[in-house]
Amino acid sequence: MSNDTIQVTLPDGRVIELPRGSTGGDVAAAIGPGLAKAALAAEVDGEVVDLMRPLDHDVRLRILTERDPEALGVLRHSAAHALATAVRSIDPRAGIGFGPSIDDGFYYDFDVERPFTPEDLERIEAVLAGVLAADQSFERRRVDKAEARTLFADDPLKLERLEELGDDEVITVYRNGPFLDLCRGPHVPSTGRIKHVKLLSAAGAYWRGDEKRQMLQRIYGTAFFSKKDLDEHLARLEEAKKRDHRLLGKQLDLFSVDARVGPGLILWHPRGGVVRTEIETYERELVVRHGYDLVYTPHIVSERLFEISGHLENFAENMFGAMEVEGARYRPKPMNCPGHITIYQARQRSYRELPLRYAEFGTVYRYERSGVLHGMLRVRGFTQDDAHVFCTEAQVPSEIERLLDLVDEMLTTFGYPYTIELATRPEKALGSTEQWDRAEGVLASVLEQRGVPFTYDHGGGAFYGPKLDFKLIDALGRLWQGPTVQLDFNLPERFGLEYIGEDNERHR
Repeated sequence: MSNDTIQVTLPDGRVIELPRGSTGGDVAAAIGPGLAKAALAAEVDGEVVDLMRPLDHDVRLRILTERDPEALGVLRHSAAHALATAVRSIDPRAGIGFGPSIDDGFYYDFDVERPFTPEDLERIEAVLAGVLAADQSFERRRVDKAEARTLFADDPLKLERLEELGDDEVITVYRNGPFLDLCRGPHVPSTGRIKHVKLLSAAGAYWRGDEKRQMLQRIYGTAFFSKKDLDEHLARLEEAKKRDHRLLGKQLDLFSVDARVGPGLILWHPRGGVVRTEIETYERELVVRHGYDLVYTPHIVSERLFEISGHLENFAENMFGAMEVEGARYRPKPMNCPGHITIYQARQRSYRELPLRYAEFGTVYRYERSGVLHGMLRVRGFTQDDAHVFCTEAQVPSEIERLLDLVDEMLTTFGYPYTIELATRPEKALGSTEQWDRAEGVLASVLEQRGVPFTYDHGGGAFYGPKLDFKLIDALGRLWQGPTVQLDFNLPERFGLEYIGEDNERHR
């Protein structure tokens, strides 16, 4: 093969040879005119990129069309840029923040003189329709930091983001029509590919989520490949409004939040107390039947425990401040795990006792910025149905099996379908590569042997171990984060957890 060519391996195993510097669009055209017309983006060696991205080495490539789930995120990201184009055409002085795709749509943050009104959204949507009809091409360009500073000299929010990038970091900008944005992409080929879009609402949002910074105005929207999908989504949103737990909580006299108590702190009323008690009673019986022992740990704990656990080092910004009592510092606990570990270490443990399974309905407290609090879904004090299993490495597969049985029984009882994601090693992680590979292999093997379908969330694991995330599907088809089965390489080392083995020696 010449140095002037590259080999592109397709999903079916075929290999296409093209000139070096060819793009995903060129690959689609080489396969056939139908695919070239339908193509929206490409997956290159596992990364979703634009069709215009040059290919400078041999790759595995998959062309993405509207049939591929990954393409919807690309479409919505492009819709966010089209929205910013419309806002800037109406108000050239509008500051531009971030505009990502999110689970059900997209948003863009603007620095404007006043909040957007419903009438503003109607006007913006009309201008947005013109941006889409103009079929503006998305053009990607790499620039150095000096040129980027010049390009965004009048955009202080972009300049702030720019200064956070390393001098040797790849910086890309995208242009569609008159609008230029600092962005990594990817995007669809042109705004004309965005056919079915709807602006949903506007709300205030602090810049970078920091309530000490200026309040920006965030416009939310959504986009789909078909009018049918968009209409169905809008109908689900209307149903969701009727089922909003904040509205139902008030109507049914279940719970309330009071400024005198504090934001994000729930007051359970008698009727809500009955519901909560029934759920807790069921779950207590469930975990005991599955072999767990119930434990209770304090709400406030010596700060020293969180120094050992690493929470002060890695989680301090999400913890409430310390209180000093008799010269010692205490904190409301953000996690139950250090307390469970302390119970394990209350005496020497033998291999005959393992596995030990502790369960607790533990109330924890986490500092969440007031701007992100939301009813009972994002709060500052909440009770976890939490459990920790202390076992040997050889016992991990069977314990994962037991946990899968427990979670399945619980979710089935409450009527929730669910999906499972296996979250793997992130870029920054504790433990060796071999340790991670072994742990991820155990999780995958257990799921495969049970015939349980799952997907990978590559790089989505916690820094201290891989995990299984259960995503619940509600009556409106929405996904919610549910139970997590987490392997932990960190805390056993930090606390020096040991047991006496069959050889009468200490083991970690």
